[in-house]
Amino acid sequence: MAASQSERDLPSALCSEFLNFSAKDTASLWLVAADLQQEVYRHLAVYVPRILCQGPSGGSSNSSREEQREELACQLLLLAPLEWLLLGEEPASGLALLQEKNQPSPLCGHVFKVGEPTYSCRECAADPTCVLCMQCFLGSVHKEHRYRMTTSGGGGFCDCGDAEAWKKGPYCQKHTPTASNRDTEEDPVAQLPADMVARGYSIFSIILKYAVDMLTWEQEDQLPAGLEPPDRGDTYYCMLFNDEVHTYEQVIYTLQKAVNCSQKEAVSFATTVDRDGRKSVRYGDFQFCEQAKSVIVRNTSRQSKPLRVEVMHSSVVAHQCFALKALSWLGQVIQYSDGLRRILCQVGLQRGPEGENSSLVDQLMLNDSKMWKGARNIYHQLLMNSLLMDLKYKKIFAIQFAKSYERLQCDYVRDDHDREFSITDLSVQIFTVPSLARMLMVEENLMTTIIRTFVDHLRHRDLQGRFQFDRYTAQQAFKFGRVQSLIGDLKYVLISRPSEWTDQLRLKFLEGLEAFLELLKCMQGMDPVVRQVGQHIEMEPEWEAAFTLQMKLTHIISMIQEWCSTDERVLIEAYRKCLSALSHCHSSLPDGEQPISLSLAGHCVETFRYQVSQDKVSIHLPVCRLLAGLHVLLSRTEVASRFPEQLPLGELSPPLLIELPLRCLVLCAQVHAGMWRRNGFSLINQIYYYHNVKCRVEMFDKDIIMLQAGASMMDPNHFLMIVLSRFELFHIFSSADCRKRYREANKDVVQQQNTLIEEMLHLIIMVVCERYVSGVGQVEPFDEVRREIIHQLSIRPMAHSELVKALPENGNKETGLERVIDSVASFKKPGVTGRGLYELRPEWNKHFNLYFHHYSRADQSKAEEAQRKLRRQNGEDTALPPPVPPPLCPLFASLVNLLQCDVLLAVEGAVLQWAVEPSGGGWTESMLQRVLHLVGMALLEEHQQLENSSGDDDITFSYTSKITRPGEAPSTSGSVLALLESLQNAPHLEIHKDMITWILKMVANIKTMRERSSSISTVTISQGQGKEETVRDKDKAERKRKAEMARLRREKIMAQMSEMQKHFINENKELFQQSLEELEASTSAAAENSPPSMELSCVSQVCVGPRRVGGAERRQLVTCILCQEEQEVRGHGRAMVLAAFVQRSTVLSKNRRRNLPNPEHHDPLFMHPDLSLGIHTASCGHIMHATCWQRYFEAVQLKEQRRQQRLRGHTSYDVENGEFLCPLCECLSNTVIPLLPHTHTPDHSVDHPSLEVWLKTTSQQVAVLHSAHRKQIDGVAEGAGPAVPEGFRVDFIPQNPFSSSISEMITTFSMSTYKVGLKVNPNEQDQRVPVLIWSTCAYTIQSIERLLMDEEKPLFGSLPCRQDDCLSSLTRFSSACWTAAPVTTTHTHFIRLLSALVPDSQVENTPCILDIDMFHLLVYCVLSYSSVHSLDQSGRSVVDSAHLHLLHLVTVAHLVQILLTSTTEEVCMDQDSVGSEEEELTCQLHNTLRKHLNSVLPEVTSGWQLFRCIKVGILPFLRAAALFFHYLNSTAPPADLLVTGPGQWEALCSYLSLPSNLLQLYQSQHTLLEPLINRWCCHPGVRQMLQEGGVSVRYPRESNQLIELPEDYSVLINQASSFTCPRSGGDKSRAPTLCLVCGSMLCSQSYCCQTEVDGEDVGACTAHTFTCGAGLGLFLRVRESQVLFVAGKTKGCFYPPPYLDDYGETDQGLKRGNPLHLCVDRYRKIERLWRQHGVAEVIGHAQEANQTLVAIDWQHL
Repeated sequence: MAASQSERDLPSALCSEFLNFSAKDTASLWLVAADLQQEVYRHLAVYVPRILCQGPSGGSSNSSREEQREELACQLLLLAPLEWLLLGEEPASGLALLQEKNQPSPLCGHVFKVGEPTYSCRECAADPTCVLCMQCFLGSVHKEHRYRMTTSGGGGFCDCGDAEAWKKGPYCQKHTPTASNRDTEEDPVAQLPADMVARGYSIFSIILKYAVDMLTWEQEDQLPAGLEPPDRGDTYYCMLFNDEVHTYEQVIYTLQKAVNCSQKEAVSFATTVDRDGRKSVRYGDFQFCEQAKSVIVRNTSRQSKPLRVEVMHSSVVAHQCFALKALSWLGQVIQYSDGLRRILCQVGLQRGPEGENSSLVDQLMLNDSKMWKGARNIYHQLLMNSLLMDLKYKKIFAIQFAKSYERLQCDYVRDDHDREFSITDLSVQIFTVPSLARMLMVEENLMTTIIRTFVDHLRHRDLQGRFQFDRYTAQQAFKFGRVQSLIGDLKYVLISRPSEWTDQLRLKFLEGLEAFLELLKCMQGMDPVVRQVGQHIEMEPEWEAAFTLQMKLTHIISMIQEWCSTDERVLIEAYRKCLSALSHCHSSLPDGEQPISLSLAGHCVETFRYQVSQDKVSIHLPVCRLLAGLHVLLSRTEVASRFPEQLPLGELSPPLLIELPLRCLVLCAQVHAGMWRRNGFSLINQIYYYHNVKCRVEMFDKDIIMLQAGASMMDPNHFLMIVLSRFELFHIFSSADCRKRYREANKDVVQQQNTLIEEMLHLIIMVVCERYVSGVGQVEPFDEVRREIIHQLSIRPMAHSELVKALPENGNKETGLERVIDSVASFKKPGVTGRGLYELRPEWNKHFNLYFHHYSRADQSKAEEAQRKLRRQNGEDTALPPPVPPPLCPLFASLVNLLQCDVLLAVEGAVLQWAVEPSGGGWTESMLQRVLHLVGMALLEEHQQLENSSGDDDITFSYTSKITRPGEAPSTSGSVLALLESLQNAPHLEIHKDMITWILKMVANIKTMRERSSSISTVTISQGQGKEETVRDKDKAERKRKAEMARLRREKIMAQMSEMQKHFINENKELFQQSLEELEASTSAAAENSPPSMELSCVSQVCVGPRRVGGAERRQLVTCILCQEEQEVRGHGRAMVLAAFVQRSTVLSKNRRRNLPNPEHHDPLFMHPDLSLGIHTASCGHIMHATCWQRYFEAVQLKEQRRQQRLRGHTSYDVENGEFLCPLCECLSNTVIPLLPHTHTPDHSVDHPSLEVWLKTTSQQVAVLHSAHRKQIDGVAEGAGPAVPEGFRVDFIPQNPFSSSISEMITTFSMSTYKVGLKVNPNEQDQRVPVLIWSTCAYTIQSIERLLMDEEKPLFGSLPCRQDDCLSSLTRFSSACWTAAPVTTTHTHFIRLLSALVPDSQVENTPCILDIDMFHLLVYCVLSYSSVHSLDQSGRSVVDSAHLHLLHLVTVAHLVQILLTSTTEEVCMDQDSVGSEEEELTCQLHNTLRKHLNSVLPEVTSGWQLFRCIKVGILPFLRAAALFFHYLNSTAPPADLLVTGPGQWEALCSYLSLPSNLLQLYQSQHTLLEPLINRWCCHPGVRQMLQEGGVSVRYPRESNQLIELPEDYSVLINQASSFTCPRSGGDKSRAPTLCLVCGSMLCSQSYCCQTEVDGEDVGACTAHTFTCGAGLGLFLRVRESQVLFVAGKTKGCFYPPPYLDDYGETDQGLKRGNPLHLCVDRYRKIERLWRQHGVAEVIGHAQEANQTLVAIDWQHL
């Protein structure tokens, strides 16, 4: 059957063969063939060119059928014989049998699609590359752990079942191995029948060889031996290949010129080339294709290398296509059986006759960079399905891969395709398996290979052999970018450290380490800088490359240290190697020149002359820093104390160790002091990154450690003297009278030196205080993280993501935050906006250290302020003493002595002395603060030693005795302690007073402890406290006195001010008189106004009909926001306008697929009840004079013109479409509504005609109008016209009640609404203008009524005043807009509208009652009636009676509408047999309708149910009507409607002067309404609709909601990953985007799905908004976890998504990967924005606040 089906499609020559071809027979022929390969090749040679690549494969419509035909033919003619041959039976049953016998592998091996969700367990994964697919994850134990969720870039596979990838829980439920196959490690090939194995070997080797030969074939015109086609035609393809250099636009443009195709076809070609890597763009003879090739090459070779194009013979292309199909087929077949998989692996890895690198897999790998994307993808997929799934062959493949590693990497660096399309990307599958990585390290020396390959690629060196990155060419920069992937591979190899070491592994690791040290030596000292003096640097030097390299290597350096820490022998050896590398670096330093000796405070030290401010200095010192890291490990693992003899500690020269790191820190200090300003930004950036969290672990932190190591091995005095010398401050402190600070003339120099002294003191604090590194102090890594968090939270409460960013990550992307955070902080959940915050628990405040080494200067001052404020709130003193530090490790123990050495005491003494005599700018407060901190630290150390000591003998720290000694002979100043005591009450040091008090208290404490310690009883603190209290009391008294004085001073000033004020008023009496009078007048007016409304509410209030009360008695005073002038709203005054925004809306519609009407012919007079397209008006409520607004808008237009001349940037509003921002609140607006006065209370003396009389009169008036219109048209009177009612004058021209300025504004708003509503150019003559204004009035009221209903708010009194003002002016404007249109227009509208209610023979095609929205009808009728009423000059009737009658008529029509569309299920409820009056009347009406419709309506017996149905159905209409008449007639609402609760229904009905049993309307006018109802029901549309069951709208209408979103975000990601682009044949979409309004998934941001809207190409989202949301869209970009708002083609913004992680934060871009869950409140907020029509406003504000949003091409999304 299949054959006859496809008979028509195949070329006839093939057809007969096709029918007669039997795969089974062919297979049996092949089975007996002597040379199988020859037979198969002969078959392929004949059939492949005849089946594939027949003619041009363009973007034509039949291409999909063509593809199906090729697929079918390939399967039947080419692959089926192979399957028969392999299986020896019918393929379908044979494969099923294989699968049945096969024991499934425990490995999952699911290959990820682009964008599919992947899960990594943060507790159990061996490293971050170990991931699970969604199915395995949901069935695993990790679901309950802390996990990370990301989207795959495609290409990796699921690690479920790989025991090495997981610390625990390696199997999910599906892949848990059964007991039977655990112990059998047998060969799966043995499970297969022997003959099948033999056949499998031969078939696989033939097909795989064929495929490899074809994919690596390089001749365009010839084929390999045995494949030449029997008949060779002159048919060629011009084949275009992908590269990553040319842009889409260039390719599209070139193709249009070269093969003259349309834009659409060119886009399709370009997309395919980008996706598959190549595409034929022309088919024909050789000459024809060659010509296209030359055009393409010529056009693309101008800027860069040309696009690769080849002219290939069609048979070659055909065989290459079949080679890919064959590889896919192999991949499918081996899925059925592990045995077949292993056979394929053996075939692929078998060495060929050429020996090394000759296996088929090797040939593929080594030719990888020559192949096109599609071919690479398919064979990589095959390698993954075969070699990587078979553990035995994975090893063999890994060894091959490692052998060719260097060559593959070189190919990759030369190639320009992304890493994911390169074979080198498989390294992540191999190197991350720890056992494989170690095996390759030992057997193939992998670590060394990777590092050497890397170093070989970076050839640029300076004379000292260091890397030199300056002025890279683009080519080299590109290469540098690609080489970095090698570092990634090295990271994979080192990511899990070994628990067991073998001698081989030690050897190879240390060999790798040597290679690594060679790399670091090339980095040591690179990018040196010299201080610019005199003039600014000319060119900013290149610095980024060096830091990129440093950042990439950071984790590797840390991992190498971790490896060393697990084995003592390795550590000792590594330390030695590193030390010799460092001394090699030092030996090449040219600065051993001038030795100098320094002496200070009785100490002497030898060093050499070097000045950072004059000589070369570099920030890059990786060798030093690695040594510092290893030195800490010696201390942590206690190797130093156990095997000191094995360590070369004697060779260390501490002054040399500290030299380079010290220079680096001095450089930072000098940059901060402003000495390097002329070196430009590159230096500032380097310093920034040096301290930045990404680099500091291996840069700044290690420098501090190196100084600590050096200081702990030196005499502390010598250390400090060298530090002073390098800071270039030695001369200040070494002069004899340094305490009398010398007077420097140059102010700048003084300032610089002050900063340097501060920085130097800060450095000493850090060297002594930073002990939170395991190995320096006795702490755990846990304490280190905890301390970081405490100090971050001391600045301010922070969100989880901010904390994570502030902490350094390790190689596994972990910071250790979660283990610690709950112990030190409490979490506060976020509200509807904002994010969750952690706050520091108060008991941890005492750990705060003001000089924490990771604070930036800004952080430090914020933290200081926050902590002082906190202490004040708690009523404590504001001292911030240093916290108690942890004890040091033995190797670093001597660091403490820095605090009590003579040099430091001399420095402290000097600074305190300067502070005592603060003349001149010789010192700063921060200097003093640092000295106090140092004194405090020393006292704490002494205190701790005293507390922990057992007797007098082991106390080595005697700081207190030293600070009580006075100065030495020449400068006989007081001791440090005496200076402190004299500073305690110095008035200029108020802020430090508490700190000094704390220090003196500590000194006293220590003294008492020392006195007691001789009798070994510990001190009781009461004495200390007594002393402390007296000090405190003095303090308190002092503070009280000061506060009292301040209060008196304040009161005195206030008295003076009020005196002056009185004086001023008396002088300018006449000015103030006026405003006072006005004030009194307005308050009395308010008092007069309120009583009437109060009295009224006792009577029932009515808003419609002759009994209503108007609001014209109230004066309406408003102020213009532009000129601040106040004015009353009057019909003949200057026009005042309200800024407004009009937009089209589909928010109330249920039907999202309805096409927008054709604007030219659309008749909007009757609104369909689905409300499929409304016009919504909103306002920000700000009022201006019309003239002021016009001036403002003209200025905006002028500015826009100027801006366009200057540069083509967008603004956030579109001036050409009349948009502007409200001058006050910057709210997006596109028009203004004129304000009109309130209507007057009707004249109660005029009689109120009954409905019957009114209908009769109106019918007569309509008839008269009809004949008058006819006269106008025909100009002939048809005999006697109809009877004219008394006082009705057709030719009467009513005078315009408005001034010209108001009329002009009426036209302005009318035109805006017309333009937006119909999307057409303004045309004042169009009859539809008034209808659109009534429409926006009705639609806006309806949408606001729905909002109030859904939010369960009362009908009146709950609207914000901007909406209230908007509705009130809009409604009054709508009632007056007919004055601006020709009177006859409005008459015709009224006649047509009335005919829908009261059928009129002269009006044709009125719609059926089910097709009209009744509220719109009511509004239109009421508003258009005024024009008819204006002709009635009899003075007999008021317009209000007509309003009431119209309301009654429309209400009855709506009742009928509801009954016709109601679907009441029969509910048997026990009810009284006698129904109420309401129920009887309802049944009566329902039966009448059934009678008219000949029983199309179902019979309903329960009147109670029908009445309930009516009551619920009509409520929205009544509420909207109440709003409408309230605003139209300015009647105050009744009290019942200002609250929610019972009594709503009755209050509504009486407010609208309707009976509370609505059916009485029908009952009382029974005779009059019966014929009308009959006519409504007899309309053919009604029957048709009811019979077909096509009732589209039921009442009450349901409110629209945004779509339901899943609770777990990964469900969405999964949906999106299986979504394929609807246009480019099953290709994965790159940016799948979900419409939140209707739930469609779209392929956004790609060429494939662009469509044309109004002659412009737009992306899928923008195009979708025009059908779904009238140009407005709300989307969720699934891969970015971002909500996208789009309005029209030029406006859009991103909005936070409703998905939050457990820390109350959104994750836009899915960068953090924490599990996300739906936050219902936030989703509701987005929904409310949409329902309130607030999306455009949000976009406007967002674009105004963030100019980068304006530049985005929203229409392409």
